Amino acid sequence: MARASRRPSPRPHASPRRTAARSPDFSLAPRRGSPSFRPARAQRPRRSQSRAPRPAPPARPRSPTPRAGRRSARSRLRRRRPPPAQSPEQPPPVSQGNLRTPGGAAGGGSPVRSLGPLLGPGARGKKSELPEAGTEPAERKRLLSASSEGDWREDNTELKGIFQDWPSSLKLDKYKIAKQLTEKAIKEKKIFCIYGHYPVIRAALRRKGWVEKKSHLLPRVTANGEAEGAAESKRAEGKENQDVAMEETDDIHDMMSRLVKNETPYFLWTIKKDAVDYHSLNGDQALNHYGKTASFTTKIGLCLNMRSLPWYVQDNPETFFPRCYGLCSDSEKQEFLDDFRRTAASSILKWVVSQQHCARSKAQSRREAAAGDGDPSSQKGAEDNAKPSGLSGQLVDAACRVCQAYLGQLEHEDIDVSEDAATGLTEDEWQELTQQYYSLVHGDAFISDSRNHLSRCQALLSRISAVSPQTEIDGLRNIWIVKPAAKSRGRDIVCMDRVEDILELVAADHLSAKDNRWVVQKYIETPLLIYDTKFDIRQWFLVTDWNPLTIWFYKESYLRFSTRRFSLDNLDGAVHLCNNSVQRRLRNDEGRSPLLPPHNMWTSTAFREYLRRKGRGSVWGGVIYPSMKRAVTHAMKVAQDHVEPRKGSFELYGADFVLGRDFRPWLIEINSSPTMHASTPVTARLCAQVQEDTIKVVVDRKGDRNCDTGNFELLWRQPAVDLPQVHGSDLCVEGVSVRKAKKQMPPLSNPSFSSPLLDIQPLKVRCPSATSERAPGPPHTALPRRCNLRDRKGCGGAGPRRV
Repeated sequence: MARASRRPSPRPHASPRRTAARSPDFSLAPRRGSPSFRPARAQRPRRSQSRAPRPAPPARPRSPTPRAGRRSARSRLRRRRPPPAQSPEQPPPVSQGNLRTPGGAAGGGSPVRSLGPLLGPGARGKKSELPEAGTEPAERKRLLSASSEGDWREDNTELKGIFQDWPSSLKLDKYKIAKQLTEKAIKEKKIFCIYGHYPVIRAALRRKGWVEKKSHLLPRVTANGEAEGAAESKRAEGKENQDVAMEETDDIHDMMSRLVKNETPYFLWTIKKDAVDYHSLNGDQALNHYGKTASFTTKIGLCLNMRSLPWYVQDNPETFFPRCYGLCSDSEKQEFLDDFRRTAASSILKWVVSQQHCARSKAQSRREAAAGDGDPSSQKGAEDNAKPSGLSGQLVDAACRVCQAYLGQLEHEDIDVSEDAATGLTEDEWQELTQQYYSLVHGDAFISDSRNHLSRCQALLSRISAVSPQTEIDGLRNIWIVKPAAKSRGRDIVCMDRVEDILELVAADHLSAKDNRWVVQKYIETPLLIYDTKFDIRQWFLVTDWNPLTIWFYKESYLRFSTRRFSLDNLDGAVHLCNNSVQRRLRNDEGRSPLLPPHNMWTSTAFREYLRRKGRGSVWGGVIYPSMKRAVTHAMKVAQDHVEPRKGSFELYGADFVLGRDFRPWLIEINSSPTMHASTPVTARLCAQVQEDTIKVVVDRKGDRNCDTGNFELLWRQPAVDLPQVHGSDLCVEGVSVRKAKKQMPPLSNPSFSSPLLDIQPLKVRCPSATSERAPGPPHTALPRRCNLRDRKGCGGAGPRRV
């Protein structure tokens, strides 16, 4: 009793305004310490003469105990069956003791304080939003009786009614936070927009305080793009729409996106450059694409531009780029045909040399087996079968003559030689040489007296290797890879070794004019193999400016293996094309080495470890990595004059390289919008890493030049060079100028002119350069046709002279 006397006396009557404003759903006790807080014993309504006695509570299943010693509601509930499992969508249940006893006297604690982490700091301390104790005795009695009977379903229904009103305060708090963050992002111009499925880019920008403007606000493009991931965009967009639909409507990022739906994005990342009209962008809007990059991102563009490399850099493109021809014109077809024939001639010389360093071929063994047969009829049949296999030494003589003429062209010995005096082969001779070459390399033919031509062939091959850096990759089979000029991901790429089949494919009538643009490139017949399997290297690099040219090279790359063992006898794309879009649809060959990864990818770190185990650990840093840098730099220098140098843009590219037996990398192609799909554990890690490092270079480095750039290193930055003044020949024009009169006069029959008609002044104009164009100025008045040389002298001088 002394303890109860220290507590303040309860209010005799509740305020009518508060009683009317309360909802029966909010049957919670006020927080401890509030003026309306009353303990369980002190808040029993006292009997008064003016009020009727309170009805007795219903009978309980157990014998009643004194109120002071009664166990709490939570301890009783613990003895009964546990509550049903909560689904992830339902909120966590509230302590039952907090609901059954005012103020949590029996349960221990305020309900608002126990749900503080869920509601946030804004939901605490709002005393006017909670009902007071003692004002709803009937509601509190109903909850106590329901809990005593163990009716959990009724309790859960009451909880659901409570939580239906509480999210309004949660949304209010989230809206305030979202609004504050959005206002800060708008002030700092940190609004970005992504077109496609790039979760890594989205997460990286959000961590830096950027707010996303949803990509569905951008116009969709129906035209086919040139990017490598164009076909993946449709699947990515569908997945992106599903992810957006599954997001909760009260997510804070979704709120922020709705708040910036009318704002201008300052960072745009698209899978295709055509998704955004980059010409209409402002100078402070960053885009991950440049315009007019087809000069190096398409096969035909890279093929044609590499021929111009000597005009920009003192280097030979044939040292890192296999020779290539665009079969879209007759002149290109003729150049390819000449190259194919020269390669066939040099392959004949290689065959002669190779016969002295290896065992006899299959054709020789068959010839010996046919010669050892004693049956005359069988010998006659063997001779008939071996007749096309025996080739004379004239084939070697013709091949040597072709190679000698080729060396003379490289040394410019054919400049003063007329076409009639040239010792080239006729068309019939070329046809015969080509067919004999096919039978020698692809069939069972052989050259009987090849030893007599060995020294001559070795000398010519040595001279050819000195001037042609691609002699090693040519091999013996003369295989060429035929590609569509503007397609990607290995579509419609075939390998062929007969020139007739190549020209027939290109001249097919069923192809449209757009798809009839083919590129043929020399196939690398001697690639570096890992466990008898071909591979290529995907290397990323980033261009952040074209004027001055700024290139960032990524330190990490990855290898892509084929699913089949390498063989030149099988020209199937599964053997020779290492594109992931081609190999992912195939199963690994059973005869492949088990040491290769099942997902057909290695990181460059794993490749360096492989080289170290083979005793060639210094090859990566001494040959492969510097040569890839050199090839990328040269390719970008050639394309610099063709790309639109928009300030604020950037673009990430993926270059594909194939290594030769001497570890020299050969540039195959350069792809825009390289795929970032996490198809394997290797790409899942590296693709996410290169995207985050790209954001570091293009976003963080704007504010801090010394910031961390991840694995990107500055490969090339063109020095700022002032344009020199034009110092041409000091040419000038001296004479008199003839100007029009201010008023037109009727034509005169007499060719003599009066002085007011013509304004004759000495003229002396200096030309800045020796050009044949006329300097801009007022038009000169032509003399009448009757005016001869004598009349011109009478007019005051000769007319103006042009140099």
